Amino acid sequence: MKKYNVAVVGVTGAVGEEILRIFEKIDFPLNKLVPMASSRSAGNKVKFGNDELTIKELTETVFEEEGIDIALFSAGGSVSAKFAPYAATAGAVVIDNTSHFRMDDDVPLVVPEVNPQDIAKWRNRGIIANPNCSTIQMVQTLKPLDDAFDLLRVDVSTYQATSGGGKTAMEELIQQLQDFFAFKLDESEHKKFPHQIALNVIPQIDVFMENGYTKEEMKMVNETSKIMHKNIEVSATCVRVPTLRGHAEALTLTFDSAVDANEARSILSKAPNIIVVDNPAQSEYPMPAACVDLDETFVGRIRNDTYREEILHIFIVADNLRVGAATNAVRIAQKWVEMEVESH
Repeated sequence: MKKYNVAVVGVTGAVGEEILRIFEKIDFPLNKLVPMASSRSAGNKVKFGNDELTIKELTETVFEEEGIDIALFSAGGSVSAKFAPYAATAGAVVIDNTSHFRMDDDVPLVVPEVNPQDIAKWRNRGIIANPNCSTIQMVQTLKPLDDAFDLLRVDVSTYQATSGGGKTAMEELIQQLQDFFAFKLDESEHKKFPHQIALNVIPQIDVFMENGYTKEEMKMVNETSKIMHKNIEVSATCVRVPTLRGHAEALTLTFDSAVDANEARSILSKAPNIIVVDNPAQSEYPMPAACVDLDETFVGRIRNDTYREEILHIFIVADNLRVGAATNAVRIAQKWVEMEVESH
């Protein structure tokens, strides 16, 4: 079987580190893994299994020089905008974890459990986009229910961890908590968030748009339709909460006809990469603290609306650095390899 040269661009970031950890534990036809980052990190070492790999500087020519087949980007939108086309021109398939290419008509936006067939469109520009973290776990949950009951509308409120803002955002939360216990929270800085995040919740993620929604909220709206190939009504309220990892979402789902919570529970329990945790009598339900480092989306609190039989309420949680970023990107790579093998 062919083996592939894989580049991880942005290897020193929170998502880049997770991508390395996933490749360590899965059976992937890997010839070599090439960590890449800016000139600041070039020459440093990263651990990969029992090896230490030297970080290569991200340049316009490095993909060709290293013979890269698959390039996973998670170094920010401006980096992807500049360097992803060079990787694609060098013959690599780019799997991009930023928002830069997501809504381009000729770039597939993929969650392998939902629309794996779209991976075939990678040849348009050599790029496959990884959706927003909060969108990924949501559409994984929506897809099997839409297939069964015909989904019309989603109202979602998110409870998003600080890691969604990167390493420095997590550090800001930790510093503020330390300052709180040292009785000097009023002196604590906030750079990553518009307000103090410790002991607080902030109903703003990214900038506000003209329609009163934030950019993060509109990502969920627009990406859901593109991934599911269906004009589902989506309204989102995205909230930053003082946790480190694991995004939670409260979903209110409106279907075309009556839906039964027990039937929905049964359908979700058979869906790929979903684990149903739904035993309220024993206080068992999905929580961020119970999903860290895991590659599944956890679903619970599945219940019918008290007024309308076509409405269902659900609570879902996933590790945003894994399921919402690194795991989805690696699963795209795995599916791409599978499709390449089948086409030959």
